[in-house]
Order: sequence, then C-alpha cells, then structure tokens
Amino acid sequence: MRLAGSEPATTSASAAPRGFLAGLSLAQLISWGSTFYLFGLLVQPIEAALQINRAQSSLGFSLMLLAEGTAAFPVGRWIDRGHARWVMSIGSVLVALCLLAHTQVTTLVGFYAVWLCLGLSLSCVLYTPIFAVVTRRFPLDFRRAIITLTFLGGLASTVFVPLIQWLILTFGWRNTVMVMAAFHLLVCLPLHWHFLRGEPKTAPKPDGLTEETADLHSILRSRVFWLIAIFSTLGMAVTASIPAHLVPLLQEQGLPAYWVVMVPAGIGVIQVLGRLMLYRLEVRFNLHRVNLMIVLLMPVSLAVLCLMMWAAPESGTAGPAVLALALSFTALFGLANGMMTIVKGTAIAQYVDRQHVASLNGVLGLPQAIGRALTPALVGALWGVSHNYGWGVAALLLGSLLSCGAFAWAQHLALKNQRK
Repeated sequence: MRLAGSEPATTSASAAPRGFLAGLSLAQLISWGSTFYLFGLLVQPIEAALQINRAQSSLGFSLMLLAEGTAAFPVGRWIDRGHARWVMSIGSVLVALCLLAHTQVTTLVGFYAVWLCLGLSLSCVLYTPIFAVVTRRFPLDFRRAIITLTFLGGLASTVFVPLIQWLILTFGWRNTVMVMAAFHLLVCLPLHWHFLRGEPKTAPKPDGLTEETADLHSILRSRVFWLIAIFSTLGMAVTASIPAHLVPLLQEQGLPAYWVVMVPAGIGVIQVLGRLMLYRLEVRFNLHRVNLMIVLLMPVSLAVLCLMMWAAPESGTAGPAVLALALSFTALFGLANGMMTIVKGTAIAQYVDRQHVASLNGVLGLPQAIGRALTPALVGALWGVSHNYGWGVAALLLGSLLSCGAFAWAQHLALKNQRK
C-alpha cells in the first residue's frame, strides 16, 4: 500500500484543457449553492406552503442525501471507466429538471419525490465524482489540484445564501428555484461538456505502485479502509446537517435577521481562506499532522456552537456574547469544513489506494448516504421533542469526536504499514 504526500509537486497539466480547474470550480460553486444551501432557506416557505412541520421538511433533505450516496458506487464505476464527461453533463441536466419540477410541488409526497430524484442527480455533479476526475488527471499532485478546485466551491454559501434570500423575498420561492435550474442548464452543463473532454479511459498509474493496489477486493477487507469509512461517514453526517438547520438555529437564538444570513454566508469565505492557507502552508509541515489537526477543528467548532446556544437568551434579541460566539463558530467551522473537504476527498488516495479512488469512494456511498440522511432528520426530530436545537447539536458533537478517533487510528495504521 502506497501513501501519498512525498512525491514531487508535478501535475499532468497536459492531460487537462486550459482553465480546467477554474471552470469546474465554478460548476461546483453553482452545484452546491443552488441545492444544499437552497434547502435551508426553503425550509420555512415550504413548511408554510405545504402545512408541514420541521421533522417532515427535514426528511426531504435526508432523502436527497440518501439517494446521492446510494448512487455513488455506479457513478464511481462510470468515472473509473472514463465516462466523466457524459456522467457530469447528464447530471447537470437532471438537476435542472428536478429543480423545475420543484416549482410545481403542492404536496408532501411531491416534495419528497423531487428531493429524492435531486439526490440521484447530484451524485453525478458534486465533489465525489469531480475529485476522482482530478485524481486521474493530476496523479502526481492531486491533493493541491483538489484544493485549487474547491476555492470557488467553498464560496457557495457566501454567494448563494444572500442571493437566494433576496430572490425569495423579491420573487417568491418558486421563481427562485426556477432561477437555480437555469444556472445548471446555462452554466454547469456547458462547463462540464467542455472541460471534461479528452478523459483518459484508464487512470494513469504513478511510478512505484505495487500490485497490491490493483486488488480491489483486498483493499475492501483492510482495516484502514473501514476506519476511513467510519471517519468520512460520521464526518459527512455532521457537516451535512449544518446547512439544513443553521438558519433556523440562528433565528432560534435571537440573532438579528442580518446576522442570520451573514453567519452562514461568512462560512464560505472562511472555507476558502482555510483552503488557501492549506495550499500555501502544507508543504512546510508534515502532511499527516496537518490532516489530524484539521480533523480536530470540527469538534472544537461544534463545542463553540453549544456554548453559543447555552449563552443565548430564552426570548428576545441575542446580546454581544452570543454574536461573538456565533462569529467564532463561523471562523472555526469554516476553517474545519473547508479543509476537511480536502482531507475527506484525498483520504482514500493518501491512506488506502489511488488506482480505484472513484470505485472505493462509491463503496462508501451507501454508508455515507445513510449517515447523512439520518442525521438531518434526527436533528429535526430532536428539535420536535425539545423545540430547540440543544440535543441535536450535542449529537453532532459526539459524532464528530468519534469521527476524529477513527481517522487518528486509520492514519496510525497506514503510516505503520508504510514503515514496514
């Protein structure tokens, strides 16, 4: 088993069209902003329009996550076989069609059907498939290429939360969703079709890889793989819950409307700053220690969120202490989530195997989908019991701590195997 991190910083630039990373980064910005961050701002209008409660609306987000993860394995196999251009282009069309169907939703069943289909479509266009594409195109420096790719994607909340909020207030939620659909047809589809041309049918094999890395079945039986699976499943479950519940959570704490929008919007800016810092500084430090420090940031940020909720008044407008804690959470969670995306996106290639990245990440799709699907619904259900987010955030903190432990153990075993 070969670990990444020691090879020279050389890229396969000739394997990708000019502007490859910038163009696909823009597509990621739109794909995340127009779906994941759309949901949190649609929660209250949808509940009012369909006369449903928070647990029922949260289930729609969970169904999307479940469907996305369930489809990850077949999508990963298609990516490994060199069909990324068709997969991601068709995915853009399907996302647009699902969003257009959303504008016609009048029942709870229709709402669930749209978000279920949207999840299947998103499995073709989000980070999992594009990270596999980048790993194939830049086999000797995939980590830094992935960091570059996520710069714009990290601004999804910063761009789309204020934009969607303004569109909803100005034109209504149905017209807003229609605008989001247009982004996928007019921007994402041409970007995917243009920049994913020339996809290699088989992934280039970096020098020094042993035959062990080509044995997918032996990899699937390794302890390191399943520890990484626990880390990424719990980590994604935690981070997937925040976009769906952060806006109503902040409203619950008595923060003014301006800050309710600006706190999640600020997370995007901090994510990008974190990735820029990682890009500039990681070559100066031990890569594996950096990864571990990044993973530890997530439970710290959630602990601050718990403190903010504890300090918030039971009624009325939040004071300066609550705002300070909210901004501290924004900084810590933004750094953690921004850099954790890189750790999760490269963990399989760095600690397990890079020849079958898309397929291995696809195997993780179902457990990740279950975790990501259950957690937002669980947080919504806990809110229904206590009518506040206290127990929900505590559950997220516990999951984050367990995720950290699994990653630390996997990293220890992988490095130990490398030294043998």
